[in-house]
Amino acid sequence: MDLQITDKALKEVACDALVVGAIRSKAEQNTNGVVLSKAAKEVDAVLGGLLSEICSGGEFRGSLGEMTTIYTMGKLTAKRVIVVGLGPQDTLNVQSLRRASAIATRNLQQTGAQQVALALFLDDVPVEEELAAQAQVEGALLGTYAFKKYLHSDDNGRGITQVWLVAAKASTASLEQAMHKGSVLAEATNFARDLVNEPPNVLTPTELANRASAMAKQFGLACEILERAQMQELGMGGLLGVSQGSAEPPKFIILRYQGASKSADKGMALVGKGITFDSGGISLKPAERMDEMKGDMAGAAAVIGAMQAIASLKPAVNVTALIPTTENMPSGTAYHPGDILRIMNGKTIEIVNTDAEGRLVLADALSYASREGLSPMIDVATLTGAVVVALGNTSAGLFSNDTELSDEIIAAGTVAGEKFWPMPMDAEYGEQVKSDIADVKQTGGRAAGSVTAAKILEHFVGDAKWAHLDIAGTSYVDSKKPYQEKGATGMAVRTLAELAMRRKK
Repeated sequence: MDLQITDKALKEVACDALVVGAIRSKAEQNTNGVVLSKAAKEVDAVLGGLLSEICSGGEFRGSLGEMTTIYTMGKLTAKRVIVVGLGPQDTLNVQSLRRASAIATRNLQQTGAQQVALALFLDDVPVEEELAAQAQVEGALLGTYAFKKYLHSDDNGRGITQVWLVAAKASTASLEQAMHKGSVLAEATNFARDLVNEPPNVLTPTELANRASAMAKQFGLACEILERAQMQELGMGGLLGVSQGSAEPPKFIILRYQGASKSADKGMALVGKGITFDSGGISLKPAERMDEMKGDMAGAAAVIGAMQAIASLKPAVNVTALIPTTENMPSGTAYHPGDILRIMNGKTIEIVNTDAEGRLVLADALSYASREGLSPMIDVATLTGAVVVALGNTSAGLFSNDTELSDEIIAAGTVAGEKFWPMPMDAEYGEQVKSDIADVKQTGGRAAGSVTAAKILEHFVGDAKWAHLDIAGTSYVDSKKPYQEKGATGMAVRTLAELAMRRKK
């Protein structure tokens, strides 16, 4: 998609659709509580007050994502104007602009529009112009994403090919930089979404490693893929144990970004759970919705996508990504309930349920990060159904041994438009995962299941600052939304990249 800035007068912007914004305000009485943006007022004047008339008549209320279409009949160079609601004035933020841009462009793509101009910059609101530019670009790229690789036919070539951002000043360095950042973050998110949306017969552990390696080569990252023999030498009993039920070989993917090569700080570790298909193993899952378990590598996808964004944005910080990847399958060689596995750091885990495999592969990856002296460590995983019960599909669970790191992640997520909710990590929860015959028990039962899973991971982080992001409820949507396609969301890509940018030396 071609992205450019223009400072042309709105009536002179040639495009299939010009998108302007409107805010919902209780204070405005003449237009039923709708406040037109500066750009919308300019268009309204050219169209003889038509926008104001539509608002005053109650046809358009300015709610977030609400749209009305007006054909310009030659009064503007644009063929039509889309007025999109930005929601209540008192809650307007960057996410409002990102969401409105996504909804408008997604709708326009379905109508066959190819050239779109976004004029969603606002006056007298607490959103900087650069952030507004970034949000509009992100929204456009995220909203128009679709995974149609395996469809026999497409929409006859429909798709937006060009987006103009209409700003007061064109091509200023700061706006160009903001657009670049928005494009990088959205493209990395869509790359992660592609990985999650791939069918499991295509995206095997080997293929995931190949795609990570290809991305690393393209974006200048160092990449190393550990094979089974190397895992055995390192003592990665968790990853090897889970993988032994599958005919597909496991892989351990290492990506390195050295943005501060002269720094004594080895940098932070991003760890992603990469179960390319999770049948539950011998503790077999129900057949219903098992097809969605191709997405049990969404944590790995998020980390790989974040590394693509980090390599493009080039912050002065060192980052290492560690991705243990395998299938979890039932077979005559699969690991059993009752087994005891030894993790890379020497600790043993008593197996209770083979469907709780994610914590086993993460334990080895966290142990590897600890051995390398990486800190902070942030792992991302579709780890528990319990976090979905606790938080639904709105916020991801955030578990950490460091309050400052937790606050950093929440702040980065706020900028990125991704929500994380801090969960308790009190020592008492650790009592549930004590084993009589091993150092730790694999599960602590149904009560506080997401917390006890995090308490297990805590055994393998050493002295590092650490955070665990359980994205089981936020990595996937099971129906189409006005702002995105059914399927993978790319959750945590933008947050991790934003966090790296904020930690630059």
